[in-house]
Amino acid sequence: MTFRQKIFALVAGLALFFFIIAMVRKKKLKEEYSLLWIATGFAILAMVFWYDLLLFLTRLIGAVLPTTTLFLFSLIFLMLITLHFSSKISILEDRVEKLSRASAILSAENEELRSLLGAAEKEAGAETRAEESFTD
Repeated sequence: MTFRQKIFALVAGLALFFFIIAMVRKKKLKEEYSLLWIATGFAILAMVFWYDLLLFLTRLIGAVLPTTTLFLFSLIFLMLITLHFSSKISILEDRVEKLSRASAILSAENEELRSLLGAAEKEAGAETRAEESFTD
C-alpha cells in the first residue's frame, strides 16, 4: 500500500469515527448501529496499520489482489446490513399493522361513545324542555 493510500484510508477511518460520534450526539443514530459503524472504522484503520493482515486474508480466501479482498468483504458487509435492515423493516411493518388495527378499533369505539353521548344529551335536552313546558 502506497503512502498516499495509507493517508487516505487513515483520514477516511478517522472521518468515519468523528461522523458517527456527531450523529450519536445529535440523536440521529442509535447506539446499537453506531457500534457496527465504529467496528467498520476500526477495520479500516486495522488495514492501514496492518497491511499484512489484508495480505494474509487475501491469501486465505484465494484472491489474487488485496483490492479483490476488500471488495469481497465490502460486498458481504453490505449484504449483511441489508439483511439486518430488512429484518427490522419486517418487524416494524408488523408493529404498524397492529397499531393500525388498534387505532381503527379505538376510533370505532370513540365514534360509538360520541353517538351514545349525543343521544343522551338530546334525551336530556328533551326532558328539560318537557319539564319547562310543564311548569309554565
